[in-house]
Amino acid sequence: MKILITGGAGFIGSHLCDYFLARKHFVICMDNLITGNIKNIEHLFGNDRFSFIKHDVTNYIHVPGKIDAVLHFASPASPIDYLKFPIPTLKVGALGTHKVLGLAKEKKASFMLASTSETYGDPLVNPQPETYWGNVNPIGPRGVYDEAKRFAEAMTMAYGRYHKMPVRIVRIFNTYGPRMRKHDGRAVPEFINQALNNKPVTVFGKGTQTRSFCYVSDLIDGLSKLLVSKANSPVNIGNPNEITLTQLAKIIIKLTDSKSKIVYKTLPVDDPKVRRPDITKAKTLLKWQPAIPLEKGLKNTIDWFKKSS
Repeated sequence: MKILITGGAGFIGSHLCDYFLARKHFVICMDNLITGNIKNIEHLFGNDRFSFIKHDVTNYIHVPGKIDAVLHFASPASPIDYLKFPIPTLKVGALGTHKVLGLAKEKKASFMLASTSETYGDPLVNPQPETYWGNVNPIGPRGVYDEAKRFAEAMTMAYGRYHKMPVRIVRIFNTYGPRMRKHDGRAVPEFINQALNNKPVTVFGKGTQTRSFCYVSDLIDGLSKLLVSKANSPVNIGNPNEITLTQLAKIIIKLTDSKSKIVYKTLPVDDPKVRRPDITKAKTLLKWQPAIPLEKGLKNTIDWFKKSS
C-alpha cells in the first residue's frame, strides 16, 4: 500500500511510519514541524519507500499518484502545545481534517482520524465507553483541543455517511514511549526528565486524579488492526489499568533510582479527574488489548531518555 501520514514526524506518527515501512509499504510523511521533529524520521531518509513533505495540512494538499490510505495524525497534542498554539490547534482539527478528507475522497483511499480521549472532557462516568458523549467545557483553555477533535470526528462521520467513504476514528488514550519530547508537559516525559535530573517531580492537584498509560507499540498494533477493520464509528485504544499520578511519580522515581521528591502544584483549569478507556469494543471488533506492562514500558522509555539526553 501507499500510505500518507499527516503529523508523521510527531511521536505517534513517526512510529506509524516505522511500522508500515517495516511491512514493505510506501509511506509519505507530511508535517509542518510545529510540534513534530525531523529527528524522529531522519533514520528513514535513506529508505526509497519513504518520502517527506513539509506542509501545513490546513492549506490545499496535492499529492500526485495513487494513495491507498490516509492517516490524519497532525495536531498539537499536549496541553503545553495547544495552549501555546490555540488557533493552529483549532485549524488543524477543522480545516486540516476537511482538507485531508477531501484528499482521501479524491484518491478513493481509506481514512483514519486520530481522535483523543479528550473528547470525553472531564468525564462523569468511569471507565469511558465510546457511547459516552462527554463533559467538555467548549470555552475553557483546553477547549481548543477538545472541540477541534470533536469537530474532526463529526466531519469524518459526515464524509463517511455522505460520500460512502471507509473512515476509521481512533480515540487515543494516554500513550507513552520513546520519542516523546522531554518538556511537552505530559506526565510521563515530565516525571522522567525531572527524576533523571534529581529535580522535584511536580504533580498537579492532590495527585489523586487518575490516568491509564498505553505503551506506544501496543497503540500502533491497535491502530493497524483498526485500519483494516470494518469499524465505522469511534473506537477507544488505550490501556484500562488505571493509576493515580502520585503512584506514577513514585514508580518513575523508583525506576530511575532518583533522589527526587514529589511536590504538588495547583491543578490546571478543566484538568480531568479520571481517565480510563472501556476497551470492550476494541477487544470484540479488533481482537486487541494491550500487552506491555507499565513498568516494562517505562523502563524502555527511561532508557531512551537517557540515550537521547
